[in-house]
Amino acid sequence: MRCYHRAFFLCMVSTSLSLLYVFTQLAATSEDREGWDLKAQEGPDGRSHDTGHLLRKTPGSAGLRDRDAGLGRCKKRSVSYWRPYWSLPAGVCGVNCLLESSVGKRSASEVGERGGGRSHLAVVACGPRLEETLAMLKSAVLLSHKSLHFYVFAEDDLHDHFRNALDSWPRTVQTKFNYTIYPITFPMENAKEWKKLFKPCASQRLFLPLILKEVDSLLYVDTDIIFLQPVEEIWGLLSQFNSSHLAAMAPEHEEPRIGWYNRFARHPYYGETGVNSGVMLMNMTRLREKSFKNDMTTVALKWEEILMPLLQKYKLNITWGDQDLLNIIFHHNPESLYVFPCQWNYRPDHCIYGSNCQQADQEGVFILHGNRGVYHDDKQPAFRAVYEAIRQYAFGEDMETSLLQPLEASLRSAAHTYCGRSAHLFTRRLRRSIASVQREADRRP
Repeated sequence: MRCYHRAFFLCMVSTSLSLLYVFTQLAATSEDREGWDLKAQEGPDGRSHDTGHLLRKTPGSAGLRDRDAGLGRCKKRSVSYWRPYWSLPAGVCGVNCLLESSVGKRSASEVGERGGGRSHLAVVACGPRLEETLAMLKSAVLLSHKSLHFYVFAEDDLHDHFRNALDSWPRTVQTKFNYTIYPITFPMENAKEWKKLFKPCASQRLFLPLILKEVDSLLYVDTDIIFLQPVEEIWGLLSQFNSSHLAAMAPEHEEPRIGWYNRFARHPYYGETGVNSGVMLMNMTRLREKSFKNDMTTVALKWEEILMPLLQKYKLNITWGDQDLLNIIFHHNPESLYVFPCQWNYRPDHCIYGSNCQQADQEGVFILHGNRGVYHDDKQPAFRAVYEAIRQYAFGEDMETSLLQPLEASLRSAAHTYCGRSAHLFTRRLRRSIASVQREADRRP
């Protein structure tokens, strides 16, 4: 009997040691697979670039952490060869493997993870949207205290223009961000239909969770956005998500009497007046994992499964393209949407007939959204004044005297419009943001 116990004990020890070894190897393998493709790429100027992030499964203001491991693991493969492109071939991983075109970015060592990590910002630019997009990115860099990562999706002929512009910014500014440039890509079988939906390429945003598979959380903005306070402020709303929330947007209207969806929509929409997708904060891990209720089948569908059937069902009834599709999705899944106030997505509709954004009246405008082309015509001079002030500001100059004061002078000339009479709301938060940036600069040695 003793021999039996002794043999049993030795077998258990041997088995435990074997299992310990196996688990150790699996952990090492798993750690290796978490890394992004960090193989150095030589840019036109001879500098090497890299990027890497560790996926975070829970939302929060920390974003994604940089990672300096896993060099050269990915096979280079064109997005255009992936059908569907979000199903990665074996051995392919990371952001760099998504690209056939050139990519520009700065090293993680240059963009430090200061005080809680970087914010991740995506934009889609097609046609004559280069200058507008650069103004948006510029406003983000000027006012943010923490580092940023830009994901720029653009038509191929814009790639060099974006790269040249961003790389021409002063070195002290470049240390605050890195960037990646992507081609515009849609599923091959319906690429033309997706591309022409509403504005050119706008529906690309619907596929960001499927393209940026390594990114946990992301802030998507339209090109006609101007930040009036640091990006990390809206990024911090991720920490306010409950366990069901996977995205955040602002209402399309505050006043139902002038609302579009509740008066004209021929499809389901979220809430009383719908939501506007020009500023959309996403926990993309949750979005990829959720099965969505819908009115096409009794079976809940994943994100990659619901988009095309939804387009086929409603394409004759939608006016605002991808925004309408998002409204339909969250109409059937309202528990999944966090609604933030209108001051985070302030548009001409909030002041064109008189002020109707109560939160902005109290605290000022946080993010300005110049939709309907108001940055480029004379219909809303207050909006155009903010855009031009950011666009014309030269890096390195004092923001109080070279940005804020000229802007306030321009806004005084817009007082004949309803939005012009609310122009003090545009500068209230901007003034605080500029003062905060200046205090931080004064503390530096």
